[in-house]
Amino acid sequence: MPGSLLSGSRRAGVLLHPTSLPGPWESGVLGVDSSRFIGWLEAAGFRLWQMLPIGPVGDSISPYQASSAFAGNPRLIDPEDLRTSGWLTAAQPLRSNTWSDREQLLHAAWLGFCESGSHEERLELKRYWQSQRSWLLPFALFRVARRRFGNGGWWTWPDGVRRRQPGAIASLLGEASADVQEVAFEQWVFDRQWQVLRSRARDAGIELIGDLPIYVDLDSADVWWHRQLFRVDEVGCPAAVAGVPPDYFSADGQMWGNPLYDWEAMQADDFRWWVDRVRTQLRRFDYLRIDHFRGLQAFWEIPVGASSGREGCWRLAPGAELLAALGAACGGQPFLAEDLGTITEDVQSLRRQFGLPGTLVAQFAFDGAADNPYLPANQVEGAVIYSGTHDNDTVLGWYQSLDAATRQRVHRVLACRPDDVPGALLRSVWQSPAEIAIFPLQDLIGLGSESRMNTPASASGNWLWRLRWEQMPAGLAAGCRQHAIEAARYPLPVSRAYSAS
Repeated sequence: MPGSLLSGSRRAGVLLHPTSLPGPWESGVLGVDSSRFIGWLEAAGFRLWQMLPIGPVGDSISPYQASSAFAGNPRLIDPEDLRTSGWLTAAQPLRSNTWSDREQLLHAAWLGFCESGSHEERLELKRYWQSQRSWLLPFALFRVARRRFGNGGWWTWPDGVRRRQPGAIASLLGEASADVQEVAFEQWVFDRQWQVLRSRARDAGIELIGDLPIYVDLDSADVWWHRQLFRVDEVGCPAAVAGVPPDYFSADGQMWGNPLYDWEAMQADDFRWWVDRVRTQLRRFDYLRIDHFRGLQAFWEIPVGASSGREGCWRLAPGAELLAALGAACGGQPFLAEDLGTITEDVQSLRRQFGLPGTLVAQFAFDGAADNPYLPANQVEGAVIYSGTHDNDTVLGWYQSLDAATRQRVHRVLACRPDDVPGALLRSVWQSPAEIAIFPLQDLIGLGSESRMNTPASASGNWLWRLRWEQMPAGLAAGCRQHAIEAARYPLPVSRAYSAS
């Protein structure tokens, strides 16, 4: 049964998406480097590892534009494990860097599995298919159809497939049965590797925080298969799209382009899609961050054809009913509310009603307002505080971009010298009354804007940052552990010394 992130025990964690892990591939994978990072977290006194969404991404590689709200990202599959499992031969190269080359390795592993997979492995795959079929079949068919009919979006597919007519779907499934099985194999391999990672994390006393994007991509298996739950017509055209009004990140607001939910249809179905989605993610994570939590109370609806996010308006959502249904189905409220942006008392009331921790960002504390909730003096216990999120610049890059007056305000609030930033801000996060403190790894290392993960409203250059092990100072783990002890965020002893080898 999932518990609450607020357990009464002060803890600290690190925000690092698995694609940022080091390694020989184009992006990080669930292999030896993930295990090494868990070892470092344990040695450094951290008890939480937070990630971005881990769904299958497209060419944009944005974790918030996945083709499924349920499936795992096959780009995270470790090719070395495929060889260890005996599905790849020694002659097949394992150092091809790009995703297209790794896709070929995955296909070769599937052929190897078909030829030499053990009886127990085949039974395990069959059990996985049976237990996950409700989302796995639609996703596999979506992948197969995309390969057959092109990447123009499901609304460009032949009419029968686009409309999910039973005869057309049966025909597609019959013609592409082996391809459907291959997609299922990929997801099974992902799940096997993920469960190994989660087991290693548990052994080290590390809990995992996942990320639940509030919306899904228009060109996704979910919208194609469950069109009745979204505000799109039969040809895939949305009536309106999601976004946010002007805020800290964008003066014109943001048009995300995601289709909006048909909340009446979802509520009539007892939020079954949401319940299944959350249950699937809780097989992978201990807690889930609800991205854009305020959209569960009221969402920003932007007409199709609008020139900017400014042209939207607020619409109410059944957030209380949804959270009650999720709590009843999952046996608890293992959620963190990302309540940044335009937040009203109605949003805070919804969060408090279900006992969810809110979000504090230390970088937001310096606008000069005495009632700023991010000021150290105003921070609350029932929250998760970040030095910055994936949408922020690194602390060093942020500080370097400030004007002189704001820098002076930072120095006064943190009682520090100019040469003591970002260190002073990180110490304030460690010492915050907030029960949970999370640090992007880039901030702990002291990296600049070149290592920023994402710039909102920017279409390129995002999601690319990779860690190099040599960037981790030798004394960083010991220093973090000392901060955790001094901030009473170190509830468990380290069971063994961390080895950098």
